[in-house]
This record gives sequence, C-alpha cells and structure tokens, in this order.
Amino acid sequence: MQRKFLVGVVGGASAVLGVAGVGAYALSGTESTTALETSNTVQVDGQKALSSNIVAGRVQSKYHPIPLIGVKVHDVRCPSGLKAVAGATVTCSGKKSDGSSVDIPVSVVKATGDSVTWKFER
Repeated sequence: MQRKFLVGVVGGASAVLGVAGVGAYALSGTESTTALETSNTVQVDGQKALSSNIVAGRVQSKYHPIPLIGVKVHDVRCPSGLKAVAGATVTCSGKKSDGSSVDIPVSVVKATGDSVTWKFER
C-alpha cells in the first residue's frame, strides 16, 4: 500500500512539474506579433515602424515573465521605432534591479502591411 502511495505521489509531482515547465516555456517567449495601426506606428527613414514606446513596453513586460527565466528590468527605452521590414533591428536598453544597464537587441522576423512579428534577445 505504501509503495503505491509513493509511486502516486512521485507521478503526481512529476506531472505538476511537467505542466509548470510547459507553462514557463510558453510565458518565456520573446517573440511578439503586433498589428500596425495608426495609434502605434511612426515613420523611420520613410518606412512604417512600430513606435519605440510600444516595443519598449512589450520587451519590459516579457523580459522577466517569471522568476526562473530572465532578469527583471525597468526603464526600458528604445532609441527609435522598429521598422516594419524583415531583418530590421534596434537595440533597446534597460536597467536591472541592481542599477546596472542591459542592452536588448530587437529584430523583425516577418512584416506584412498589417502586422510585424519581432523578437528580442535576453
């Protein structure tokens, strides 16, 4: 009887850890697809671009989704908008909890007339 109980407890714990791991992976994503609307776009070198405050806000919110993944950052700023062109890049910066700076490379994966898919590096 105790053996079955132990196997059940170990199996249940393994299942919970597995689900938690999948959840952590899903939350840790660094890719985002954003609609290009008049309220969130600007022009950069004559190209439609996702505004810098939209990129900075999304990076800051996703950089530290859970304590096990990434470090917490604040005051994330991007020097310009992110052009809605595949391969376009911008390097944003932020502050870690200890006050040190962190550079955050951001790049466009895919762009259409209606949306831009972009990612950042942790």
